[in-house]
Amino acid sequence: MLFFSFFKTLVDHKVTVELKNDIQIEGTLKSVDQYLNIKLDDITVVEEIRWPHLSSVKNIFIRGSVVRYVHLPAADVDTALLEDATRREAAQTSARARQG
Repeated sequence: MLFFSFFKTLVDHKVTVELKNDIQIEGTLKSVDQYLNIKLDDITVVEEIRWPHLSSVKNIFIRGSVVRYVHLPAADVDTALLEDATRREAAQTSARARQG
């Protein structure tokens, strides 16, 4: 669940979503859920010449199972928050392993 909390911090930031069919879509992240289903507003397609049928689309819902990567601007990533959350998750996993 770490990635879900992390992506929630990026709502209203610009991201680029790369799909498994090689389409890259840039837009403003409006929502994301635990399955990585993503809603983007104000989208543009990175290679619009290859995908002209998407030029008129302004908002899109992307099913998580078709997402290959989510590219984030480095300035928008709170690395301290991400490192802290990773440490907490690792500690919880370690504690569960010792108990059972």
